[in-house]
Amino acid sequence: MSVFAGQDPALPAEKATIALLPDAARAVTAVVEAIGPTAWAAPSPCQGWSVRDVLNHLVAEHRWAPRLLAGESLAQVGDAYDGDVLGVDPVAAWRRAMPISLLAWAQADPTGQVHSSMGPLGVGEYAHQMLLDLTVHGWDLATGAGVAYRPVPDAIEDGIAYEQPLVQAGQKTAIFAAPTGYRGPDRLGVLLALTGRDPARAPGSPR
Repeated sequence: MSVFAGQDPALPAEKATIALLPDAARAVTAVVEAIGPTAWAAPSPCQGWSVRDVLNHLVAEHRWAPRLLAGESLAQVGDAYDGDVLGVDPVAAWRRAMPISLLAWAQADPTGQVHSSMGPLGVGEYAHQMLLDLTVHGWDLATGAGVAYRPVPDAIEDGIAYEQPLVQAGQKTAIFAAPTGYRGPDRLGVLLALTGRDPARAPGSPR
């Protein structure tokens, strides 16, 4: 993978991706903290998901991460993070989950593997997926709730570099919808289109 503008060129690609996770998480935190109490039920760009549903997904992912990075299997984690993991205070749930996840990532062996539903997965690959999810779902949250979002430029580039070859090779999974036809110059727009989103959608607009 290429090294992007803000990354340390001395870092291996996997470590460079992991190093982007804290900034990407901070960008999402700014969105989460700006969401008003009535916006949680608003529809997000994710088909069938409300703004709250998107954050619930992200929090569950980041509660899974420390356990997978510690070597636990899917069976060991079980259904611990199924259903509602936000409780009565979604913002507090996010604030609790992220520091623990980021600490686990900071201590992770980038050459190691984790258990996944598709079998063993490299930690570097897992990091790309987590960074992509943070970056894209940050936009989903902001757009659904009608608040500002300032994603990390290098996280956008990492996501494009990860996702574009999969799309071009026809290796898309069911994680994201089919790509849309955006051809504009905006790099976030390119990433959103690769993940099946409409970059032209205005914040807070209906689906």
